Amino acid sequence: MATASSVPEFSKIKEVVTGWAGVRRYLRGGDEGQIVPVVIPKDRRRYGWLFLLGVAVYLLGVGIFSGSGAIMLLAILGSLFFLVLAGLWLWRGAIVEIEQGTTGVLSSYGKITGTLSPGRHYLWWPWQKVEFVVDTATEIPYLAPVAVCPTQENVPLKAIEFFLKFRITDPIAFVRTIGASNFDLVLSSAVQDAIRQRSRQVRTERAYDLRGGDVGDMQEYLNRQLASYGVRILGANIPDVQLPDQYQQHLATRERVAKELAAYEREWELTRKRRIDRLLMEIERSKKERDARLIEVKEARNKARQDVARMLEEKETEAQRVRLDIETSGRATLTEAENEATALRRLGQSHRDNRAMVQYELARRRVEVGEKLFRHAPRPLLVGGEGGESSPLSTLLLARMLPRLIQDGEESAPSVAPPADRVRDALNFRADGEDGE
Repeated sequence: MATASSVPEFSKIKEVVTGWAGVRRYLRGGDEGQIVPVVIPKDRRRYGWLFLLGVAVYLLGVGIFSGSGAIMLLAILGSLFFLVLAGLWLWRGAIVEIEQGTTGVLSSYGKITGTLSPGRHYLWWPWQKVEFVVDTATEIPYLAPVAVCPTQENVPLKAIEFFLKFRITDPIAFVRTIGASNFDLVLSSAVQDAIRQRSRQVRTERAYDLRGGDVGDMQEYLNRQLASYGVRILGANIPDVQLPDQYQQHLATRERVAKELAAYEREWELTRKRRIDRLLMEIERSKKERDARLIEVKEARNKARQDVARMLEEKETEAQRVRLDIETSGRATLTEAENEATALRRLGQSHRDNRAMVQYELARRRVEVGEKLFRHAPRPLLVGGEGGESSPLSTLLLARMLPRLIQDGEESAPSVAPPADRVRDALNFRADGEDGE
């Protein structure tokens, strides 16, 4: 926002009349803050050389018409001296030096006939003269602050500063058509017109957008107006816009509120960022803890899987071993059963083939058994009374003798079974023999 209390003044363009010694100073530095693109140099040539030339001619005439030789020699020498002085005077006055970056406008009998490029030139004829020295290389700055520029809502802006750079491209057209002083008036009027047209196109609240904005259309407009004067605008911009004081106060208040709002927003942004950073740190810490726990769970799961796999391998090995043992035992049992069955089958076949021998063996065994039974059969002891009744005495004797008889029988035949058992075995063998028959 502009803080200037006063509107700057327009740049002033003028031309200055000076001697050749001051041409460079005025073209480069201006005159008391004013722009001087054109200097009218004073003609430094004088006509004293004509007087010296007349003196030389007079002395030459005196020497020629004098009769004395000495007087003639002195007159001729004096004539030559004044003639040299006149030549030097004429040569020194004919020199014209045009500064680099400037152009001299040459005239003959007051009529502009051409230009002189930078460097040293000689104007021998007295009717030839450098009327103007024009700066044609420098980009001349020009500041044009235009006051009271109404906007689209007809609100007068305090001032709009317009800055441009121009260069004189055709010095003859410039000095012949308009001149420096008149060009200042024309340029200021054209700039004011262009700025007011631009200010009419913007709203007051958008007036500050003119600062540093695109002014290419204004530059083209000015070039079209100034093309006939031999001037070209090389660049332009709007460096500053000053609003009315009351509107400027409102704008300052709004800007202050906007700054406070921006400060609050920055503070809130910092607070939000700190909170977000804290939450992100919490999240990262939680992620790390979760990852650590996941790693622990994975390790425990892998360990459990390894334990289960090892146990399964052990169980499978044990089951394989048991299965092999069972299969080996089964195969052995099956082989044994098959061998026994084969043996029994062969034995049965042999028994069927040797039935007579078997019957003979059975009969022989019966005889042996019967003989053994007969040989070891208990001896009957009859103790009885009359009428078949047992007396107490017989009972007592039998009780005393029975253990001795049993003991004697056992000692005499220890490998033979008791009588009752021998009888039962004999009966069973007999029954088996009959079944076999």
